[in-house]
Amino acid sequence: MAAGVFETVLAVARMVGDGPGSGGEIAIGLAMRLPVFAAALLIALRMRSGRAWARITLTLALGVAGTASMVVQPIRALVQGRSLGAAFEEAGAMDIAFGASRALHVAAVLTAVVLMFLPAANVYFRAHRADRASAATRGTGPGRAHVG
Repeated sequence: MAAGVFETVLAVARMVGDGPGSGGEIAIGLAMRLPVFAAALLIALRMRSGRAWARITLTLALGVAGTASMVVQPIRALVQGRSLGAAFEEAGAMDIAFGASRALHVAAVLTAVVLMFLPAANVYFRAHRADRASAATRGTGPGRAHVG
């Protein structure tokens, strides 16, 4: 998530550098990104508490859809015949920083998806599922007072 926040800061800095007419673009960009970050954080917290649905949601929403949204523009440029060399020749310092940030962001998301499904992670989720099942059997699940 930190990579996404850093990328957002760079995007805002780029828009501010483009001139005063970019205030609306900044507001729209933030209005789109902030709810995604908030939802991702809330779902990540649920995942941290062992909720398997949260792991699947993060994988599909951020790992698949989020990654696709980050790579579609560069892939489209390559398909249209634009070379990486030409892109680097025309790029300014902010473009290079944003591109590096985007590459780091994609790498972080893909690494997180892999880490979420390593054997140790699977053990973690199974243990939490067993704990919840045991608590439900004892009648001490969330929102219930333990009597007895």
